[in-house]
Amino acid sequence: MAILPPPLITRIFAPQGNPAVSENKSRFVDYVKIHVKAGDGGDGAVAFLREKFVPFGGPAGGDGGRGGSVILRAEEELMTLLDLKMRTNWVAERGQNGGKKNMSGRSGKDVTLKVPLGTQVLDADTGEEIGDLTTPGQLLVVAAGGGGGKGNQHFATPTNRAPRKAYPGTEGEERNIILELKVIAEAGLVGLPNAGKSTLLAAITSANPKIGAYPFTTLSPNLGVFMNQEFERRITVADIPGLIEGAHSGHGLGDRFLRHIERTKVLLHLIGPESGETPEGEITLANADAESLLYAYELVTRELEQYSASLLDKPKLVCLTKIDLISDEQQQEIIDAFAEKGIDLFLLSAEDGRGLAELKLKIEELVVQQEVDENTDEVEEFGPLEE
Repeated sequence: MAILPPPLITRIFAPQGNPAVSENKSRFVDYVKIHVKAGDGGDGAVAFLREKFVPFGGPAGGDGGRGGSVILRAEEELMTLLDLKMRTNWVAERGQNGGKKNMSGRSGKDVTLKVPLGTQVLDADTGEEIGDLTTPGQLLVVAAGGGGGKGNQHFATPTNRAPRKAYPGTEGEERNIILELKVIAEAGLVGLPNAGKSTLLAAITSANPKIGAYPFTTLSPNLGVFMNQEFERRITVADIPGLIEGAHSGHGLGDRFLRHIERTKVLLHLIGPESGETPEGEITLANADAESLLYAYELVTRELEQYSASLLDKPKLVCLTKIDLISDEQQQEIIDAFAEKGIDLFLLSAEDGRGLAELKLKIEELVVQQEVDENTDEVEEFGPLEE
């Protein structure tokens, strides 16, 4: 296959001069590193009971309070880690020291940080996964508070009725952690910039992403939801920024957004002509031939494989978009070229709605089948229940 000349590729896909860049305020944050410190436990007290009419009061030192913990809580309404990027150091309250008359110290207050669903937590120093927050309200303790020390009330013996020792509280956990947001969606849209991903998302869901006739319109993942009466269930679709050659190693917008399709059950690989608009408002097309579209398909496939080979194991629908801008003869040439590679195409037009209903039904079928397969795998892993 002939390779498209590099100047053409860079001219089409370089993000320079994109008006969306100046409008983006980096409000979507999917990666932060923070420092968390749990509260130390309070110290146990050394005290003796001295009250009227109690001649043998004995030791009465109270225990120290437990230190506060740092806890993450998954919240369904959150979509970004922006708040945690603005403040990266979190310290929980120390436990209060024990008091007289066997009074225990007050426990330190916990610090609870809200994070979006799909947040993965890693130890920044070891790389070890601490937890994965995927259900609403799920809690994860990332730094446990120290235990309170024992007061001298615990150390009285027949031979030592007035002990003068107590234990100090233990230190709370302290660590640096990394929070990575991986959006939770059943289907993910991938393709080169300007392949029509945002337009398709808006057409099949209630989402309202930014749409423009230039590359890199999408600068952060967008989510949309549709419901089909066939299965009576909601399907969430994720649109990530367009990929370019070398994305897996950081080129263009890089691989920072590829993590958002790792959780998806189905991939929609979109290919389509490069469309633009003249100052007079006329639509222009480039790379609408079969050879260019095959090259675009193989380029994105290579980037996905080099990022994570497991992405290629997911069910995939290859969709030819913007068919309202392509002649019937050109469409047939493209269909035949992909068929020679063993690839069936879905023909779509977000403009006039062709193919959208069938696409939504096929997405649902694949998602449901994936869920059935996953449940079957779990049963096989644990084996049948013994009678």
